[in-house]
Amino acid sequence: MKHPTETDALGEFLISARSLAEYHAIFELSEADLRGRRILDCPGGAASFAAEAAALDADVTATDPIYARPAAELRELARTETERGSAYAGAHHTRYRWDFYGDPDNLQSVRLSAATRFGADLMAHPDRYVAAQLPALPFQDNSFDLALSSHLLFTYADRLDADFHLAALLELARVTHGETRLYPLVDHTGHPQDDLVTYLQKSLHDKGIPTTLRPTGYEFHHGATTMLVLHPNQN
Repeated sequence: MKHPTETDALGEFLISARSLAEYHAIFELSEADLRGRRILDCPGGAASFAAEAAALDADVTATDPIYARPAAELRELARTETERGSAYAGAHHTRYRWDFYGDPDNLQSVRLSAATRFGADLMAHPDRYVAAQLPALPFQDNSFDLALSSHLLFTYADRLDADFHLAALLELARVTHGETRLYPLVDHTGHPQDDLVTYLQKSLHDKGIPTTLRPTGYEFHHGATTMLVLHPNQN
């Protein structure tokens, strides 16, 4: 199965390039969340998070099936797909809130900068980027202090069913000693996935994994102001 990081109305898959600033806003990250922490970014796409967070003493491992591609090819693909994705968001600007980015042009600037930094870091530090995909990750139990996952689960509820979501969340909980934070809880059209969230929270609770819903100040899709947080070692 091919696992996307973002999609357009035609169902085509785009490689997303997000910055550290976006991760800060999306996941309500604090300095304590980053400094000296082992962090999993899953899926990482073409984000510059691993590269930028390294400067803050974070030890980030990004994982995504796209990392199986040759680095030079992936660098170029990250840029072209970022341009395509930004153009799509601009053409459908009423679907989104622009408070964080200001306008479509600035969104493209932010994402292209992230894609460029990702490409450079991929070449310089390939060990940070592991080719793998949910729901089976090649990491030992409790390998990470924090896991971050955006724009895969819930975003693709139209093609990734509830069983896949549960298996993926259990896998993220397995490899993460601390919290797993997931955003957004809407699909790629902005439709809330409340029933799926409720099902997953109950299923995880039954397996001994507490969860909470936590507000986030970031909102791009209208109404996407909540993240799901797993606490696998809280009990």
